[in-house]
Parts: sequence; structure tokens; C-alpha cells
Amino acid sequence: MPPTTLRHRNETALVHATAALLLAAGLGCVVAAPGWLWPLLAAVTVLGVGFLALRHTTAFCVVWLLVTGMTLEMVLQDSIGPAAFQGTIAAVKAAEIGLAALCALRWGLRWDSFNPAWGFILMAAGGMAHGLYPGLTAIDSLRSLAGSVAPFAFFFCRLPPAWPPAIIRATAWSAVVGVAAGSAVAAAGLHPLFIDSGGWRLAGLGHPAFLAGVALAATYAALTELYRGARRRDLVLLVANLVILVLTGARAPMAYAVAVIGLSVAFVDSPLFSRRHRLLLVLLAAALLPGLLFAASEMPSVRLFKLLDSDISNLSGREYLWPAFETAAAESPWFGWGVGAGNVIISPHSAIAVLLHTWAAHNEYLRIEVEGGQIGRAALIGLFVLWVRHHTMRLRSSDRWIMRLVFLALAAHAFTDNVLISSPACVLFAFTAAVFARGRQEQTSRLPGQAQRA
Repeated sequence: MPPTTLRHRNETALVHATAALLLAAGLGCVVAAPGWLWPLLAAVTVLGVGFLALRHTTAFCVVWLLVTGMTLEMVLQDSIGPAAFQGTIAAVKAAEIGLAALCALRWGLRWDSFNPAWGFILMAAGGMAHGLYPGLTAIDSLRSLAGSVAPFAFFFCRLPPAWPPAIIRATAWSAVVGVAAGSAVAAAGLHPLFIDSGGWRLAGLGHPAFLAGVALAATYAALTELYRGARRRDLVLLVANLVILVLTGARAPMAYAVAVIGLSVAFVDSPLFSRRHRLLLVLLAAALLPGLLFAASEMPSVRLFKLLDSDISNLSGREYLWPAFETAAAESPWFGWGVGAGNVIISPHSAIAVLLHTWAAHNEYLRIEVEGGQIGRAALIGLFVLWVRHHTMRLRSSDRWIMRLVFLALAAHAFTDNVLISSPACVLFAFTAAVFARGRQEQTSRLPGQAQRA
């Protein structure tokens, strides 16, 4: 009997036996202990979903990425309450860790020497040894550690050949899917598609800043695929994501998207996306520029256009957030206050948090200095540099240079935004995991006498 058929029969027998046991347990609860029936049903549901995820892991990863890209924490906060914001982010990251565990169970673990997760673990250990920030408990610090390493979980898995292209395509579509879902919800009157925040901004199902972060990762995914295949659909997706970025009114993501695209078009070569094709892309952008300027004059209420015609300084409120973090960092300059300290520096109920609707640092270098000190920050930056260099060396030329530009943009973006801890970071690093895994698989397939490994 073929091994595949035997494995299928064993799995079927296991499912039947498990179903019989659960049915017997359910009947026993109905007769002897009715109070245990609902917990048993919840456990059965979890087991059922887990079994489906184990059988269709790649599909579940794609669904998880698209749901994450919708940034549901904002719409759930509006409909349920403030607790839904952190709860949704925690659920998204817990699901990512669970899916990574299923990937490892199905296809195996792999060692990732320079993964930035090691930097967060080092910072957590240093904070525990040094002493945590007042008000930060050990449980809260460990919970923040799990949230910090979650975006890097897939890098520790051996991934099958079907996983990278599926995740990259999902990333390229994530912002478009989020806007489409937001349009449907807005039509039902549950959440506005645009919000007024210094001008009208596209929000989708969440917040404009979060949607912009997802659209930025989607832009990188579309650009990468455009260089590999020069397909019209990838060009359309690239333009669509740029339009979404413009409508969100997020200045920094738009600037970094334009910078990465511009530098790629100017300096990165591809046998399929030739110089002639790249010139056509430049001409298309030049043709759209007059329309953009006209729109800026005719639609000044759109935030990005409003900023083009007004003073763009001191719009973010970061000058009110940073002093508290700078003071905390100065009080423990070498080892910091432990992972998670950035969440308690400013109280969610303080006047600044109420005014700005945030208590995060909006500067990853400053946040990491508070949590890990100079030593932790230097270790994390060093790991990122070694990690990106190590993995991009295996990529084909266009992927290698585009991904290096992406991480240079990320390093600059980290000065003004939370690029490592938000939901869009999960989308970006899942895309990165897919690109790195595809590079490993392509490199292995080129080596003579070796079978391609997942």
C-alpha cells in the first residue's frame, strides 16, 4: 500500500475515533454533568479549527494575513470598547504564533541565527535582571515579549514551496481587500470609510495610519513581483496601493514607498522588467502628476493634499510624547526597563493620551532604548543588519536589492512610527518571511545533486 494512502487511512481512523470519544463525552455531560457541556463544545470547536488548520495550513496563513491587514482593532474598539483594541492585536499575534507552530509541526523547524527575536529575548532578560519599570509586572513583560517576537515566528519554520507565493500575493492584495471590506461595512453604516483627522483620510476597517502601513507592505510585494514577472496585474496592484497610500494621508509611508520604487526603477535591473518597461513606469508617473496637482487644488479637504498647501510641522503630536520616554530612558541608560515598559510610560488615561489618542512612543529607537537600554538597542540593530544581509545574499538580484531598500526605508521609518509592534508589522514580516523562504528554495533548486527542501 502506498505511504500516502496509508497515512490518509490512519488520519481518517484517528478522526473517527476522536469524534466517537467526543460524542460519548457530550452524551455523558448531558446526562451526568450539564454544566460541562458548553466548555466541551468550545473545546470541540477549537480542536476542529486546529485540525482544519493543520490540514490546510497555507490557506489559514493567507486568511490570517488578510484579516490582519484589515486592522480590525479600530472598528472593534468603536463597537465594543477600548479593551477590544489590545485584545484584537493580542489575538492576531497569538494566531500568528499558533500558525507558525503548525507550520513547524507539519514541515519542521529551522534555525535562524540572527533573527531579531533574539534581541527582544535579550532585552527581556536584561529587564528582569535589572528591575522592571514601576507599574510593569513580570507577566505583562512576558506578554509584551510574546507580542514582540510574534512577527518573526515564521522565520523559524521550514516552509513548503506553495507558502511563499501565496503569502506574497496575499500581501499585495491585503490593502485592497481591507478597503473593499471597509466599503461594505461603511455601506451598512457600521464604520466610516473616511475619517476627518486634519483632513479627510481613508480608514478602511481601521485607522488611516494602520491602513497606510499595510498598503506600504502591499506596495513592496507588488513591486517585487513586478520585477520578477513584469505582469500587468502587478503594475495595477502597485498603482492601486499607491492610490490607497495617498488617500490615507500618511506622509511617511507614502514618502518611503516613492523612495523605494524610485531607487528600484533607477538602479535595480531585471531581465523581465527591462529598462524600457521601467521608463514606461516613470512616464506613467509623470503623466499622473498633473492630475495629482489638480486634485490637490480641487480637493483640499483630503489630508495629504491639505498638507501640501499648509504648514506640515507639528501635526503628529510626537513632541508631546517623546519627552516622557526620553526621561525614562535616561533613568536606566544601559539595560532599560524591560520589554513592555513602553506601554506604561504614558498612562492611557493621561491628558496627552486622551488628546492624541495614543500613548505609544512613535519612535522605535526611543522605545527600544526605554525597554533595552543602549545595550539592548545596539544588539537589536546589529541583529537586524546581520539578519537582512544573511538572508538577502541568497535572493535573486532584484529581490535582494529591493528588500535591502525596504529595510533601509524601515530603519528610517522607525524614527517616527511604531514599525515593529503594530498589526501592519505582522503583514510586512510575513511578506519578508515568504521572500526569504522563496530565496532559500530557489537557491537549493539551483544546487546540483540536492533535492529542494521546504
